[in-house]
Amino acid sequence: MRIKAKGPVTLGVIIGNRDFFPDKLVAECRADLMQAFEKAGVNPVMLDESATKLGGVETFAEARKCAELFRKHADDIMGVLVVLPNFGDEKGVAETLKLARLDVPVLIQAYPDDLNRMDVARRRDAWCGKISVCNNLYQFGINYTLTTKHVVHPSDPGFAADLSDFMAVCRVVKGLRNVRIGAVGARPGAFNTVRYSEKILQRNGISVVTVDLSEILGKANKLTYADQSVKERLEAINAYAPAGKTPNDRLGQIAKLDVVLADFMEEHALDATAIQCWTSIQQNYGCNVCTNMSIMSENMLPSACEVDVTGTLSMYAMQLASGSPSALVDWNNNYADDENKCVLFHCGNWAKSFLPDIEISTAPILGTTVGVENTYGALAGRTPANPLTFGRISTDDPRGVMKAYIGEGVLTDDPLHTFGNRAV
Repeated sequence: MRIKAKGPVTLGVIIGNRDFFPDKLVAECRADLMQAFEKAGVNPVMLDESATKLGGVETFAEARKCAELFRKHADDIMGVLVVLPNFGDEKGVAETLKLARLDVPVLIQAYPDDLNRMDVARRRDAWCGKISVCNNLYQFGINYTLTTKHVVHPSDPGFAADLSDFMAVCRVVKGLRNVRIGAVGARPGAFNTVRYSEKILQRNGISVVTVDLSEILGKANKLTYADQSVKERLEAINAYAPAGKTPNDRLGQIAKLDVVLADFMEEHALDATAIQCWTSIQQNYGCNVCTNMSIMSENMLPSACEVDVTGTLSMYAMQLASGSPSALVDWNNNYADDENKCVLFHCGNWAKSFLPDIEISTAPILGTTVGVENTYGALAGRTPANPLTFGRISTDDPRGVMKAYIGEGVLTDDPLHTFGNRAV
């Protein structure tokens, strides 16, 4: 099932309770949550008020009821939100998650006490209860996420931000457990940096479907410019980006390749692709595949060159988190003597969202060896100033694990006089 990069997220909700705290705190909590969920786009799966005492979870019997409810919706639940309107029952929360066996992200929220309302009628003690719940989850081996503030009311803008981030985490986790990536062609011999382990990926639910590049190019060469499918793709390409000086026959080549790649993705229900390029496409087919990859990435079907499977996996994860297209870039050049800046570069396959001045062009560096006339299809364009999140997933084969790094920065409007897809 393809995970939408934006849209409603179904969360299981556990409201922790302790019977010696006022019942009205739990009732108020449900009302607070429904307002927060409506704003955030959350579909909650939670106990009805009549199923247990106000729908809260305290005893083992109540934990079983909540777990049974979660299991009935296991295919839909992407994460669990634990809410503590009072101290809560630490074992009840942990037992629910253990019995539900969902293995999804968990976010822990706890209500703040009002310093002026610390009497028996309004006292919560959720500050302490959250510590106890988290301690129990650690003992049970259950991973969890914390809100930015230790205690926070559901109406607080900070909780809204935490919930939005958590929903992104849920999309990433579920998406990567089911993603299917097409590996089109062989890794170019000079690109050891893109090597990866299919077996490690598969252990983590990530499937790789391989196809020889010759099969793709062979099918593309059998198509003609008169084929309706080619005409339709040519129209789409012309609508996607200005053709610049790209000859019509090269645009036709790109369109035929687009038809075959789309058929391959549909046949195998693929979410993303990694395609061999340097220099087989140019030498054996006469154009660049950049435009095709850019269109796919813009349509939330990320595509990376040089069969960089973990590169496109990184693109897919970031796309799920952000709800917008991602790009694979090279950390390519220093920016004069400024140690805090560098030049990002690529021949030209970034999604249109990155390139307000997009144009179909050539790849001059590649053209020095294969002929510039064989590199039409690379895109030109500069990415303007914007916030930037960067990251990378890879397989660490000697250790048998996947690993990742992530960071944040900004793109700038500093002068940059060069070609291709570029940014500072």
